[in-house]
Parts: sequence; structure tokens; C-alpha cells
Amino acid sequence: MRVLRTAAVSVRYRPRALAASIACVLLAFAATVITLGSGDYRIPPGEVLQTLAGGGSMADHFIVVQLRLPRVVTALLVGAALALAGAAFQSLVRNPLGSPDMLGFTAGAATGALVVVVAGGSSLALACGAVVGGVATGVGVYALAWRRGVHGYRLILAGIGVSAILSGVNGYLMTKAQLMDAARAMLWLTGSLDGRGWGDVVPLAVAMAVLAPLIVAGCGRALQVMEMGDDVARALGVPAERIRLTALAAAVLLTSFAAAAAGPVSFVALTAPQVARRLTRAPGPNLVPSMLVGAVLLTGADLVAQHAVPGRQLPVGVVTGVLGGGYLIWLLAAGRKAGRI
Repeated sequence: MRVLRTAAVSVRYRPRALAASIACVLLAFAATVITLGSGDYRIPPGEVLQTLAGGGSMADHFIVVQLRLPRVVTALLVGAALALAGAAFQSLVRNPLGSPDMLGFTAGAATGALVVVVAGGSSLALACGAVVGGVATGVGVYALAWRRGVHGYRLILAGIGVSAILSGVNGYLMTKAQLMDAARAMLWLTGSLDGRGWGDVVPLAVAMAVLAPLIVAGCGRALQVMEMGDDVARALGVPAERIRLTALAAAVLLTSFAAAAAGPVSFVALTAPQVARRLTRAPGPNLVPSMLVGAVLLTGADLVAQHAVPGRQLPVGVVTGVLGGGYLIWLLAAGRKAGRI
């Protein structure tokens, strides 16, 4: 740990974590430029940068800024939001499997969206339904896990149980939808960035602007202390229950808004915090590095999804599912080799 001091402020930082964060920013920027310049109408990276700076032809401006940039920005924000929510959940329950995917919050968002689909609602109503479903699931899981406070294991067990119930409800709702609506719902449930516009970007950007500082600056240091246990945290003056409720509410909202923008993209919230922890080799939730790793993972996955199969685009959730499944297998193999399983 090193300290950077100026006349007005002093900042503590870890050189390895700072280097990993800068590397992630550069990778995300490179993936952004490549994605903006690739497709049926290819644009060299230099012209992409020139167009983003305000130059370029009218055709380049229309393709880069109007057509492709909203999709890339959505990928960056959704990846960062899911990764930050995953890091907060994993720190709260002190378990690497404690992600929104496993705790049922993405299933709750899917339930809210499917209710709208069955009712014949619009795309805007579908996004609102996803937010309401995710928040309602978060309240339900917290209430089920409450017993003079919320313990990590109770939160995991309640989340797994609610997720199983909601998965059955989602399957039933799919059978009640009209054929075209069911096809639209199935694409949304897979997780897709296809056709995203600035209308999808703005709500998530506002949510990130409010909730990310709340988690990082408002709860980050307390979450690091709480990883040593609630008794230690209370002894050090940390209001454990208030911090847990604040971080949980903010993470549920981030998950819900991310699902509203791109559907329930799987495994990013599970994988990104663990990758960030291994890159930084630093204790604690690693909130900022996790956000950056999540942004890199989803933009990279979207790039693969657009070009892995010639002539056809895959939903980005398919790519993250394959990568996440491989990560889970590796995690189990590493745990077995180390004697933890």
C-alpha cells in the first residue's frame, strides 16, 4: 500500500491494483474502437477515433455514433453494473458464488419482464417490469433471510430457493405467451445487445451515476472490514446491518437496471469480481477493478458474439454463458486440487 499526498488530499493505493485497473481501461477502449469499426461497413481505427472526436464524413458519423456507439456504451455499462453488483454480493455473503445469478435477482427481473410480455406490453414496459421484478425479488429474499439481522448463508439459501421458484414461474409464463411474444421473450432471456439505442443507455447511466459512488465510496471500506465478520466490524465501529442493507439495495437496483437494458446476461457478475481479485491480489471486494473487468468482459464477449459465426450474430448471453461455465469448471477443479472440495 502506498500513499499519494498533495497539499489538500492524500490517497492510498496499491500499485498492482492501479496497474490492473489502467490495463482494463486500455483493453475496454481498444475493444470499443474495434467494435465501432467492425461490421458490414468497416471503418479503420484511426477514422473511428476521428469520428468520435467530431470529424469524419456524415456516413461515418451516422454508423459510428448513431448505430454502433449506443450498443457499445450499453455493453460497457451493463458489464460494469453487473460486476459491481457481483462484487458487493460476494463480499456481503463472503462466498464467491454469491452473485445475482445464483441469488435469484436476475430470475426475478426475468419474471417481471415475462409478466409484461404475457400482458402484451411494449419494450419500455418490459424494461420497467424487469426493474420492478428485480427489486421485488430483492425485498423478498431479504425478508426471508432476516432473523435479527441477515447472515450470509441464510441470504444464499433464501436466494437459491427463490431462484428455483421463479424459474418454474418463468417457464409457466412462457407457455402462456403468444408465439411472437414468446420468441421475443426468449431472445431477451438469453441476454442480447442487438438493436440497443440511446433510450436503453440513459436509464442505466443515471442508475450507475447514483448507485456506483454509493457502493464504492459509501460502502467500500465498510465491506472490506465486514469480510472479517460482523462482530469485528461492530467492534471497529462499522454499522454492519445498515451497510449490508444499503449495499444490498444498491446492488439489486444495479442488477435490475442492467437486466432492463440487456436482459439477464449470465455469469458476468459471478466471474468479474474473481478475475479482478486474482489480477490485483488485494484483499477486500475490489469494487473499482471489478467494474472495469466487467466492462472489458462484456465488450469482449459482444465482439465475439458479433463475429464468431460468419453471417450471424449470437446473443451476448450465449458467449458469457460459455465463458462462465468454463470458469465454474476451472473454479471447481482448482478447489479440488487445493483440497477445499
